[in-house]
Amino acid sequence: MNAVSPLASRRHDSATERWSRMPVIRTGDDYISSLKGRGTRLFLFGELIDEPADHPMIRPSINALRATYDLAIDDPELATAHSPLIDAPVNRVLHMPESPQDLVMKNRMQRRLGQLTGTCFQRCTGLDTLSVLHSITWDIDEKHGTGYHQRYLAFLKEAQRRNVLIAAGMTDPKGDRSKRPFEQSDQDMFLHVSGRNDDGIFVRGVKAHMTGGWNQHWICVMPTMNLSEHDRDYAVVGMIPGDAEGITYIYGRQSSDTRSMEGGSIDQGNAEYGGQEVWVYFDDVFIPHEHVLMDGEYEFAQDMVARFTAYHRASYVCKTGLGDVMTGAAATIADYNGVDKVSHIKDKLVEMVHLNETIFSSGIASSHEAKPLASGIYMNDAMLSNVCKHNVTRFPYEIARLAQDLAGGIVATMPSEKDLDNEEAGAIIRRFLKGRDDIPTEDRMRILRLIENMTLGRNAVGYLTESMHGAGSPQAQRIQILRGMDVETKKWHARKLAGIKQEA
Repeated sequence: MNAVSPLASRRHDSATERWSRMPVIRTGDDYISSLKGRGTRLFLFGELIDEPADHPMIRPSINALRATYDLAIDDPELATAHSPLIDAPVNRVLHMPESPQDLVMKNRMQRRLGQLTGTCFQRCTGLDTLSVLHSITWDIDEKHGTGYHQRYLAFLKEAQRRNVLIAAGMTDPKGDRSKRPFEQSDQDMFLHVSGRNDDGIFVRGVKAHMTGGWNQHWICVMPTMNLSEHDRDYAVVGMIPGDAEGITYIYGRQSSDTRSMEGGSIDQGNAEYGGQEVWVYFDDVFIPHEHVLMDGEYEFAQDMVARFTAYHRASYVCKTGLGDVMTGAAATIADYNGVDKVSHIKDKLVEMVHLNETIFSSGIASSHEAKPLASGIYMNDAMLSNVCKHNVTRFPYEIARLAQDLAGGIVATMPSEKDLDNEEAGAIIRRFLKGRDDIPTEDRMRILRLIENMTLGRNAVGYLTESMHGAGSPQAQRIQILRGMDVETKKWHARKLAGIKQEA
């Protein structure tokens, strides 16, 4: 174990002091206010941003998270649940699943948020992490006599009372993939415990492409893979406030993201909402003991990752909300082009819906088939959850292809909003980019830009790339499906029906 570096002494604030900096959040406005004045270090285009919450490229991702607060007010039956911990209603993204129905309602809420934002709303990883920690801390305590579960419950109670956001920091850079964490030439390739004092621990390393990482109030760091006894320092789980000293954020680029800085609203496609991924560097960041939920119990890392994927891969039903938007956009452009009654057009729309509902059916089935864990909460059926995510690695790409097919080549070559606003160029565009006479050219351009935004532009990250690699690559799901598919039982049934004698 390394000694504590000089940097680690900059801030040793207690758990109480950390919570004291965070207000109680009731509305979307409260949430936006809570992000301002935090003094965080965030790099964007090589510059430190003074107030990230006001930056035009960052604000759409904040708006997407705001929608999770607004939905809880607008539709409490869908987006809230009663918490027995504090005996009060809480946002569903902070509620632990006490039944399969809780998981079903979570999936329905996720689809609705996808419909409302057309992007990644950045809260599923935090929700699924909290669910995992409920059972993992319980199991560690049962084996080692630690006090992690009570620490977890105390944190969750305060998080529910204050209605805060929690990001999940799981993915490490990994360095040389052929080597274990402890074998890396640069020990910081995996986040690890770098030092200790009487009050807590210090961690150092990077968590990569963290969804909504800057937009959250807390970051939960946790292992990314199974660990060995030699990797004890990497077996760490802890809650860290987003404004903790020693954290540096580096904002990730997205396709066409600078359009949000150009003014106007047409060329953005979806001007209000967007996603966010950041790299987060932890430079000997302090975690008080009260917020440490794993410290060296390496044998639980694999179970933690497996349970996280069971929850999180079912959470990808959120992409069906985006699929609803994509199908709606494709149907709208067909309508604007005057071809909505053509049989092959309708057939393509049917295929888009079929693929989208296939994703939803596997995800919702995994929730209906949930089973209780020792800690008292429920977990999605792992097989069906992995099937859901594996569907997501393919079907949104086909839905997007069909949308581009219906939109036509103009979706990628359309003149800009500034050209539309030019007196001479705009007159030509309005005349010749028109479809049906009763549909304004501007409206046709807007729906085409939305299709571009979701299939080629900024929100293609949330709808396509994230669908491929979020919660693990396609091969990761295939490995989990292989582990759970029980071929021997299937072979037994086949042999029995074929009349082959075998042991019962």
